[in-house]
Amino acid sequence: MTDDPATILLVEDDAATRTFLGDELTADGYEVFVADCLRDGLRLLETKFPDLVVCDVGLPDGSGLDLLRHVRSADRLAGRVDPRTPLLVLSGRCAETDRIRSFERGADDVVAKPFSYGELRCRMRALLRRCEGRSRSGVLRVGDLEVDPVARRVTLRGQVIALSQKEFALLRTLASEPLRVFTKDELLRTVWGFRSIPGTTRTLDSHACRLRGKLGAAGDLYVLNVWGVGYRLIDPPSVVAEDLAVAA
Repeated sequence: MTDDPATILLVEDDAATRTFLGDELTADGYEVFVADCLRDGLRLLETKFPDLVVCDVGLPDGSGLDLLRHVRSADRLAGRVDPRTPLLVLSGRCAETDRIRSFERGADDVVAKPFSYGELRCRMRALLRRCEGRSRSGVLRVGDLEVDPVARRVTLRGQVIALSQKEFALLRTLASEPLRVFTKDELLRTVWGFRSIPGTTRTLDSHACRLRGKLGAAGDLYVLNVWGVGYRLIDPPSVVAEDLAVAA
């Protein structure tokens, strides 16, 4: 594991609960991503690669149980989601049948509302501890470049490349389909979570430039700007087909 703070995805439609938990977890040293609906929860799940998910069941556009099913049915080798991601259900629907249904869909723990924040935090820590030793998988290989979403680790010809959280998320997205051109709007939405795109932001370009520099220190050419469109990781002739395989 790295020394980075654990990342928590909080999917909660109640604004007061969402704000309270976001503030408290951040104060306790976690990196927190929040969503108020199933759609945004699934999007963040596939782009932020959280260490743990805390999810309500009753969401305005669906059920949190669908998110649990999405995680547990994911392809751990080729997919964007690690099916072993710890899942904690935080819900006001906690009759015995509701708890059983959550566990059957893949929940690791269920906490009823109203809840004690101290107890919730301890349960989250316990889940994170139990998952620290899980084996690494889903490593993306593009030529000599390896991206490990679970460990949040990047190596180039065996040498570790230190990246910021956003640089890693950008690289992980590009590496998922290294020949495809991702538009700027698409990357700003998936990596930064923008719902509307500011017309003058240089956020993406500055991160892409720094990422290109870190990966290109030894002369390698990654993170290519397709003018007027967006970015891709490599040019089509740069690697042979087998280098694009996702390895266990």
